[in-house]
Amino acid sequence: MTKILLAFQFLTIIPVKDMGKVSEEKMGSATAFFPLIGIVEGLWLAISALLFLKIVPVEVTNALLVLLLVILNGGLHLDGLADTFDAIASRGDREKKRSIMKDSSIGPAGVISIVMTLLLKYVLLNAIYFHSGSALFFSALIIMPVVSRWAMVPAAFYCKTAGHDGLGRMFIENTGAGELLTATALAVAFTFAICVFSAQYLFFTFYVMFVLPVLFMLSWSSVWFFKKNFEGMSGDSFGALNELAVLIFLLTSVIWLQKFI
Repeated sequence: MTKILLAFQFLTIIPVKDMGKVSEEKMGSATAFFPLIGIVEGLWLAISALLFLKIVPVEVTNALLVLLLVILNGGLHLDGLADTFDAIASRGDREKKRSIMKDSSIGPAGVISIVMTLLLKYVLLNAIYFHSGSALFFSALIIMPVVSRWAMVPAAFYCKTAGHDGLGRMFIENTGAGELLTATALAVAFTFAICVFSAQYLFFTFYVMFVLPVLFMLSWSSVWFFKKNFEGMSGDSFGALNELAVLIFLLTSVIWLQKFI
């Protein structure tokens, strides 16, 4: 239970019980329950969408959902995305890139990355709704944070740390095969449950046979990319990875729906 509460504390602004002094090992191994946090976020999004759709059009609903996603994690993932893009845009050496990642200010590349990410989420959510209808839309809405949270776990398992402090280091040093297997099992189980509940069995096959492998490759590529440019990953790196995983999940869903539905 402690690890679950710690995962909520790391990934969301949802208030949880104060854990007091907890070992770094227990804090870092909370990655096993990242998909559980995702299912809670997904259900929250789905319930909110149901309420919004009763009073405003779909387009306004999706804009509010994008805003709710930002609020749920306190904008931390977008901050990590912005810091990452600012560092990449600097074209400096590794030391300069790492110093930019630690800088609290946001440059032009960071601003553009945030704006484009929010815009793409909004457009892709609209595309899913209008190409599939409400059943698939709500299924995708719930599963989206599950698989994007899961995508951080393989990266934590395979990568090395870029620094000697911060949450990123704790996750990397304490995510082992057990955490990866638990997170993967939870992600598949939650995806299966949602697809069965909504009678979208073909969608489950699509997620497991295509989306999860694609997101695994994203995680693997991120490990390689951050090792090459920053000597490893940090908390900002995981935030950027989560945001990219959401976009890839939505984009692949739109492509699949347009081709096969």
